[in-house]
Amino acid sequence: MRGGTVAVVGGSIAGCAAALAVHRGGATDITVYERAAGRLADRGAGLGVHNARYAELASAGYMDADMPWIQLSRRRWYTRDGRSPLGRPVGELPFPFRTYNWGPLWRELRGRMPATAVFRSDSPVRAVETSADGAAVHLENGTTHHVDLVVGADGYRSAVRGAAFPGVRPAYAGYLAWRGAFPAERLTALDGPAGAWPVEDCVFAVFPGGHAVIYRIPDGSGGHRANWVLYTVPPPRLDLGLDTPTSLPPGTLGEALHAHFAQVTGELLPPYWGGLLQLTRPEELFIQPLYDFTAPRYAAGRLLLTGDAATVARPHTGSGAVKALQDATALEAACTAAGTWSEVAAAYDASRGPVGISMMELGRRLGDVLVLRGPDWRTVDQADLDALWAGADAGAFGGRALPGAPGAGHPAGRVPDNGTAEAGPAPLAGAPGTDRTDQTWDGSPSDAASSASATEP
Repeated sequence: MRGGTVAVVGGSIAGCAAALAVHRGGATDITVYERAAGRLADRGAGLGVHNARYAELASAGYMDADMPWIQLSRRRWYTRDGRSPLGRPVGELPFPFRTYNWGPLWRELRGRMPATAVFRSDSPVRAVETSADGAAVHLENGTTHHVDLVVGADGYRSAVRGAAFPGVRPAYAGYLAWRGAFPAERLTALDGPAGAWPVEDCVFAVFPGGHAVIYRIPDGSGGHRANWVLYTVPPPRLDLGLDTPTSLPPGTLGEALHAHFAQVTGELLPPYWGGLLQLTRPEELFIQPLYDFTAPRYAAGRLLLTGDAATVARPHTGSGAVKALQDATALEAACTAAGTWSEVAAAYDASRGPVGISMMELGRRLGDVLVLRGPDWRTVDQADLDALWAGADAGAFGGRALPGAPGAGHPAGRVPDNGTAEAGPAPLAGAPGTDRTDQTWDGSPSDAASSASATEP
């Protein structure tokens, strides 16, 4: 396409990437509508990117090698045994992931948007409409913007998806993701053996009915933050009203939820890992009820969907931010090759629709084996862990390879026989753990609550 007007609803990672994509694809008039009024760069916790997916996205121009990151290499599994502070080692799996802080990634994408693009914060969208020759965006302030194309990047409660497919609603998965991040300096308060948690390790601390995932992320000033997510099934006595998509941000958790958190961290997790989670202050703790769905199509008339607006997969897949960026690469390719907006929509849908289905299904399988129908972890060993992971058919863990990328058929999350991480760029000078951006975490962006700011590697 050459020329044309595009409105992107949602200014988070998915939205900024989509704006960059349509610009590169030929659109000349681009406006991004973001409902949040604050600075999105100051928001977000940690996210992980598989080494191979990073290489693809950096090559495509959607990730920058200069962003601060930490290289992980293995995933160690522990379960409480009543003796060791760390718990009994269950086994380990390779883990070729890079971890990031949400803010620098958003700022990099925001900076790559063309100077001619308009980014309008504090601009909630009330409704959108599509017609044979265009689309309209109706804002809460009463104004209307007529465009050739609308890209919905407005998250799992998407107004654009509501207009395209009014009957599609996220379904509650039956359990919660607790999240927190804090300065790594607090780790000195833990009672455990020296070197208990190497920088390159991602920890899975498992227990009946859930698990915790713990890894480090850059802090923006040359140090690290401890970043974690805890999956639990809430006690039946708690009526949280989660059938309608929602989130529980810092400062809104009631006494019963805090008591549940204390019970899980104090009695179910190994003491060291439970104690680590307890170092999180109340204002740093929030809950993300888990939902999943995928839209029947990624396009309807002149409305397109990207990121969580199109598909929400449970964060076990380790692919939320990756999928949003991959959606952008597909959108750019569709715009570049097509001669009409209808052709753009058809090509984009054909490329990304099947990926959304596969990632949603993977999230459900991993949720079953890790939370809802997990094994008796007291007896699981390395062979059992390998069999469990293979049985979940987790080859797309970390995101599916982009079409035509080198090694596209290589199973994500595995490593070559030499034990090194799957193909990816060599470490850059001063890269792992070397940060140049001052970021703090204070919640999740308005249109990224279930993915980009909350991605489990």
